[in-house]
Amino acid sequence: MNKITVLVVDDSAFMRKAIESMLAKDPDIQVIGFAANGLEAIEKVRTLKPDVVTLDIEMPRMDGLTALEKIMAENPLPVIMVSSLTTEGADATLKALDLGAVDFIPKDKSFASFGVLKIEDDLRDKVKNFGRRKHFFSRPRRPAAPSGMAAPMAPTITKAAPKIGAKKKLVIIGTSTGGPQSLQKVIPMLPADLGVPVVIVQHMPPNFTKSLAQRLDSLSKVRVIEAQGREQLEPNTVYIAKGGMHLKLKKSGMGWMTEVTPDPTNTLHIPSVDVTAASVAEVAGKDALGVIMTGMGSDGMKGLQLLKLKGGSVIAQNEATCVVYGMPRAVVESNYHDEVVPLEEIYQRIVAYCK
Repeated sequence: MNKITVLVVDDSAFMRKAIESMLAKDPDIQVIGFAANGLEAIEKVRTLKPDVVTLDIEMPRMDGLTALEKIMAENPLPVIMVSSLTTEGADATLKALDLGAVDFIPKDKSFASFGVLKIEDDLRDKVKNFGRRKHFFSRPRRPAAPSGMAAPMAPTITKAAPKIGAKKKLVIIGTSTGGPQSLQKVIPMLPADLGVPVVIVQHMPPNFTKSLAQRLDSLSKVRVIEAQGREQLEPNTVYIAKGGMHLKLKKSGMGWMTEVTPDPTNTLHIPSVDVTAASVAEVAGKDALGVIMTGMGSDGMKGLQLLKLKGGSVIAQNEATCVVYGMPRAVVESNYHDEVVPLEEIYQRIVAYCK
């Protein structure tokens, strides 16, 4: 099998070397070039034709966002952003995902010390995953509406509601790699009178989940917020789990309340879909709908199994529309699901189960 070729773009020589060292540990990956700014990156993409690019955001001469836009217009390919964990870095990263980047890795002190092994594993996994599916990412993407503009019009719902008995009263959505872009095709399509609360677990660092909530809120008819804890769940409101914390639900009167907690600390992801889904299963059971979307690994499988065993319903995104068919695959192969549907139909199914 041919090696997956990578172009590393960063204005810091230390960062270029660090990323090359991480990737060099995998015999299936080959770094074939470097660039120190966006102008060099565009030229190197043209001449070297890499399978994957890692792209810094803040660089001299031409920044990463400007370069990304030109690369995706000329030579669309998988681009992984190297992102600062600041609020500004989070906003820029979400813009990069809108422009066609497939994912990001955090650029922080962790490159020098803490957490470097997890970042290494993530980076290699992502490069191999995206490099093998290079053609998936060269499809033209419809750009998202800029912040402040009206959300896109939802197409007419044609498929009949499933035979589920009583309507659902709560929705939990779990997603990871490819999630921010995919959520923009689901949440803005939900009607203002959906009638139930929605809880989202998206694997992201702190700051990023707040930026994601603000972005989705600006595009949506429903309200979207980052969960802070001790909130009474309200209908027509979407609660996004805070990066670096788990989101659990507790019973509160006739409804539910959010709990934000660092425990358990031994999960692969914080927030974890499994942790939130398990708490939803316990407090809502048959009244809940679980939705599992694009992402690496199997987070969500155990929690959604529990939800299904308690009488809840589960929808999985189909392989063809996933950026990475990992989390949905784990749920489908465990056979604890009701439907497998393309991304474009997920919002329709949520409405059908809840209204």
